[in-house]
Parts: sequence; C-alpha cells; structure tokens
Amino acid sequence: MENKKTDKSQAFSVADIVKRTKLVMGFKKDVELARYLGISRSTLSNWVARGSIDFPLLLGRMSQVDYNWLLTGKGSPVLQENFCDSELASGPVERLHQPKSPEALDERSVTLYDISAAANLKTLLEPRPQYALGKIQIPNVPLCDGAVYVSGDSMYPILKAGDIVGFRFIRDFSAVIYGEMYLVSFQRGGDEYLTVKYVNRSDQEGCVRLVSYNTHHEPMDLPLEQINAMAIVKFSIRKNLMM
Repeated sequence: MENKKTDKSQAFSVADIVKRTKLVMGFKKDVELARYLGISRSTLSNWVARGSIDFPLLLGRMSQVDYNWLLTGKGSPVLQENFCDSELASGPVERLHQPKSPEALDERSVTLYDISAAANLKTLLEPRPQYALGKIQIPNVPLCDGAVYVSGDSMYPILKAGDIVGFRFIRDFSAVIYGEMYLVSFQRGGDEYLTVKYVNRSDQEGCVRLVSYNTHHEPMDLPLEQINAMAIVKFSIRKNLMM
C-alpha cells in the first residue's frame, strides 16, 4: 500500500501541488493551508520533503478545484460548470448549503445587492432599485433571493472579504437549520449589525448562538428578539481568485 502511494506521488511535484493549493485558496503561508487541511505544519513540510502526499485528504478538501490543474498545472484551476463569469462577478462558485432533499439546479440570474446602501438585510426585500447593483448569471445553484458582498474575516478561510454569497430569506426563525451558515441582521446597543455566521443552538433560552469559522472570533449568544432578519447562505463566489 505504501509503495503505491509513493509511486503515485512521484508522478507529480508535491512542492508545486502545495503552491497551487495555496494559490487557489488565497493562502500566503504554509501554516494556513495546514490548518485548513486539519494537519500540522510539520506534516505539510514532510509531504514536500518526501515527495509524498495524502491525496485523498487533499483532494477531498478541494472538490471545487480542477484536479488536473491542481496536480499538473495544466488547464483552469476551477471546474467550469461551477464558475461564474459576468461583468459584476467572476470566480468559482461553491454551494455552502447542502439540503437533505434535492433542490432544482439550473443557470439562474441572481440580483447582487449593495448592502451598505440598505438600512439592514430586511430592507433588501423592499422594491427599491437603488439597492441593486445588477444581476449575475450563476450556473447550478438553487433558488436564491439575492447576493451580497462579504466583509470581515469571521468565516475565513471559507469566506474572504470581497467574496459574494447568495442567500434565501427565512420567514420563521423557528425554522432555522442549526449548524448551517446564515446572514444575520440584528440590533445591539442601538446599532445595526450584519454578520455571516454558523447558527447553532444556545444554552440560553430565547437565543441562538452565532459561531465563526475563524477561531479568533468568540461565539455570541444572540436573543431572537434582537434579530431583524435571517437568510441561509446557499453559495459563495470566490470573486478575488488569484490566477
């Protein structure tokens, strides 16, 4: 078994594979890639030094990347059927919500909104055209109510500032699917906030727990009464892809 793994890895340059993986993910340091893969920095260094790599682990975390490009450098880094290319947005599309029941997929036109122009997420539902930046054509995504740009680093590296997320509003907060990623618009201390977080169950009654992927951000228990609107995140576009 070990010989097969070694022979396979010798057909490729592991150092180049690591470089391309960091490039497509937007990582600058090896430690960022190691953290994303769930391995130690020394394990990643050993891969490069030995010329041997755990292909099932790497490819399993890079399902939206063209494996031919990742392994050989030939072709395009993203699978073309999951790529958005329009005047407003261009980049690989990743489905972030995987429903248990099948959803219809087709090439849809999704309105891209300027959330900074709206008072909060809820006002995007109002028929005010000044909030809309235009429409983007997105292949193979479920029905969405719109899309907005991401700011901040609370969901890094899953989402980066400048990425675009598509969302679907939920009307009843009791219908929240815990563990999924949501856009949450809420008020606290007289100020309005909009954040992208995982929504989990809270130990505090009448609250939900907002959890970041970036461990530098502490979880927050938020009373439901402070929430103005919630929308489940359906997909993301890595707009600032480095080619």
